[in-house]
This record gives sequence, structure tokens and C-alpha cells, in this order.
Amino acid sequence: MTSLQVVEVKTKKELKEFIKLPFKLYKDDPYWVAPLIGDQLAFFNSAKNPYYKHSQVQLFLIRKSGETVGRISAHTNKMHNQFHQDKKGFFGFFDLINDQEVAHLLLETATDWLQKQACDSIAGPYNFSTNDECGLLVQGFERSPFVMMTHNHSYYEKLLVNEGFTKVKDLYAWLLESNEMPEFLRKIGEGILAKEPSFSVRSLDKKNLKKEVETVFTIYQKAWAQNWGFVPMTREEFDALVQSLLPIVVPELVFIAEVNGEPAGFSVALPDYNEILKRMHGKVLPFGLFKALYYKNKIHSLRVITMGVVNEYQNRGIDGLFYYYTWKIGLQLGFNIGEFSWVLEDNDKMNKIAKHLGASIHKTYRLYDRVI
Repeated sequence: MTSLQVVEVKTKKELKEFIKLPFKLYKDDPYWVAPLIGDQLAFFNSAKNPYYKHSQVQLFLIRKSGETVGRISAHTNKMHNQFHQDKKGFFGFFDLINDQEVAHLLLETATDWLQKQACDSIAGPYNFSTNDECGLLVQGFERSPFVMMTHNHSYYEKLLVNEGFTKVKDLYAWLLESNEMPEFLRKIGEGILAKEPSFSVRSLDKKNLKKEVETVFTIYQKAWAQNWGFVPMTREEFDALVQSLLPIVVPELVFIAEVNGEPAGFSVALPDYNEILKRMHGKVLPFGLFKALYYKNKIHSLRVITMGVVNEYQNRGIDGLFYYYTWKIGLQLGFNIGEFSWVLEDNDKMNKIAKHLGASIHKTYRLYDRVI
């Protein structure tokens, strides 16, 4: 029997080993997108990632005959447990060879660690929460993921299910390609603006960024709390997320809706920078920066990453205005491919809208859990 060794990541060398394992596992997968190693090092740095200020994280590696063959994170989420009044624990960064024995040891190691943190169930994959990348890809392996979405080998699903994990929820990624706005959407957008003169939608004003961030955070707190899987972000986490997105944000595609001058909702569409990351192979230097600058204006795909309206203004057409402006401005800027993600499988309204717009589900991500 081949010996397996569990390594609790403690040193910088072990952390780099954890980060670089996927580079080996996916070296022959043309659809995998390598993250920037520097970004990953910062993400797992407790002094830089504010997640560590309220929750605990432990990373593990599995070695087989001295070779690293698997990795997993086990983490608590105090913000989740306080909001949902539960004792759930989480796993993420789940990557491994196609070996059930390795999968078993990874998941049991994470489970044992979470049990010591007084958790009564384990859910995932979350990297680290619904505010980050999450979900296991179970359908749609034949295309690279869009920015801030996950990718994994198809055998992961079997390995998880064999360890007693059951489906909690599916997350859909809708794909749309078009060079013109549908006439019905144009009529909807213009009709809402004519019918509701108190409504206005504007793009992000980067010259008044501090004020804009305050506005968006206020909307976020009001509009997202009722969503399934919602995890409150601390203000420090929110600011860190904003800072991480600013380098890739196109201000014209960040929309803030107001009613009589009061914040009512916001929508964010990001250029699919994964098109660039695929060419950088995890490194900014020596040529990655030049590649980024060269290909920046060659991106023609967008991901609508988030969209929300505060309760009192829902079902009044503001979401329609977001689709209208995203489509209109996106085409003007040269974007003709869009992904709406992720959308809950039981969010009938959003799924019907996406289908009506002509989109189709091109990827399905799944979340699992298991009682400890």
C-alpha cells in the first residue's frame, strides 16, 4: 500500500507548494487559467487578507511517495455562522490527482480540523466564501472560465460524491454572444426611463471614488442580505475587494441606479481578464506585464459579476435598466460576448431573463455539504 502523508502548511515553502500544485495538475488542460502567484501569496497572507481577522484557516497538502498530489483548505467563517445562526465549516482549494484514497484523506483531514473548531458540517468548495470563487465545475469543461470563476477536472465530482458529499445548490453561468441589442430590450430600457422619471442610472465616477464606494457598500448591505448563501463582508473586506478589482474595472460598465437621488442598486460587469491571465502563466515578470498591456484592448468578453436592487425598489424595472445599459455601453466599447454568473438554479426570475435575452447555460457549478 502506497504511503500517504498529510502536511499541515506552515512555512512559506509549503505555501508555495500549495499554490503551485494546480500548475502541475492542469499542465495538459488547455482550459485552465493560472492565477497570478503573487496574488495567491497575498490572498493567503493573514496580514493582508482581512478574512483572517474574523475566521480561522488551515491549509493541507497530501504527499504520495514524497510527491505532492493533493491540497485542501479547511476554514471557519464567523461572519457566515453569525448571520445564519449555524455551525457550518468549509473547505476549498480542492485539487488532487484522480485517486479516491487521496480524496478521502484530504476531506477527512479537513473534517477533523473543523470538528475541533466545533463545526457540525462541512460545505464547499468555497475559496473562502460566496464573496470569493466558489463551486465545483460539473458541466461545461470545454471552455475556459470567465474572470473570478473556477475550473477543475471532471473527476472531482465523483471523488466528492464517493465521500458522502451531497448537492446543496447548483450555480449557473449563462453565456450570450451578440453584436446588437435585442429590440425588445431597447424598448424596455427606454420605456422604463420614460415611465419612471425619478429613476436614473449612471456609471462609476472614479474621480469621487471614496464617495462611490460608500454608496455601493450601502446598497450592498441593503440589497444582498436576502440572497441565498449571503455572507456579510466586513468593511475592511469590502474595501480590499474594491482595491483588488480597481485595476481591471471599466468605470463605464459599473452602474449605480438612483431614485430621486437616493441609491437604489448597482451592477458590475468586468472584462474577462482571464483571456490575458492564460497567456501569463501565473507570472507578471519578465514578459507578463507587456502581455497584459498588449492584450488589454483585445478583450471582447464581459462577465456580469453582480447585480442588486434594494428591496423597496425591486420589481420596478431597475434590473432591466442594468441589462439595457450594460448591453448598450458594452457594445460601444467593443464587447460582444457576455457571461451572467453566477445565478442560483432556483432563481427563476433571473434564469428566465437570461433565457429571454438569448443566453444559454454553458457552465454549471455545484456546492456540496456533509454532516460531521
